[in-house]
Amino acid sequence: MISPIGERINGMFKDIRIAIKEKNAAVIQDYARRQTEAGAKFLDINVGTAAEDQCAVMKWLVEATQDAVKTALCIDSQKLDVVKAGLKVAKNEVLINSSKADPEALDIYMPLAKDHNASLICLTITKAGVPQDVDTRVAISASILEKALEHDFEIPKIFIDPILLPINCDQKQAVLMTQVYQQIKIMADPPPRITVGLSNFSQGTRERSLLNRTILTMAMAAGLDAPVMDVLDEELMNTALATDVVLNNIIYSDSFLKAGRQMLAGS
Repeated sequence: MISPIGERINGMFKDIRIAIKEKNAAVIQDYARRQTEAGAKFLDINVGTAAEDQCAVMKWLVEATQDAVKTALCIDSQKLDVVKAGLKVAKNEVLINSSKADPEALDIYMPLAKDHNASLICLTITKAGVPQDVDTRVAISASILEKALEHDFEIPKIFIDPILLPINCDQKQAVLMTQVYQQIKIMADPPPRITVGLSNFSQGTRERSLLNRTILTMAMAAGLDAPVMDVLDEELMNTALATDVVLNNIIYSDSFLKAGRQMLAGS
């Protein structure tokens, strides 16, 4: 069954940026509760770029969120010191977002994740950049799993992000990505999990919600587990649950939408 990562506690959004500036924890906690009730299994926590002291803001965001919900946290930053700041105060289950696939990066992030009993998102990005083809993404994914074995890191705690590019940049990428997901899923037993930034796919397009719903269904059928997505988009969540029914992950009933949300909420 899908494990959505709620995207809305992110300083790139104007209302969150204002809440951070004003230290208005009520706004953060409202998003934490509403996303959890909508079915988020993880809450992405990202300070954005506007904060002067990103470490302090990350601590504040984590603490404010944890005061409201017990939902797992996805501590999201490309800065190692900001990730560590969030980990210091984290009490809920944690997913670290993210590490690049270069060996030296994985040698830092995998031990860090193990020390905190955290899961880890690994991007199929290296010093060579973002791969544009299936074979390179698959090869990088295999190298990530090799590193996990080297560090005795549990494979199911690895979330591989093959980087879903915007459709208006390279239209063929969406179909290629389904091949990537399918190949990643047969690399190990139990397999790693797969995540993508779903909103990236429709960035800059007019029909964002429609495109997101379509790629979500295709990707879930190919093996996507945990998209970073707007769980407050009711139609998008309905699509995810309907796809889980079609994939036989949820038992069908006329009330499958309600039942699916209860399952995600742990009711």
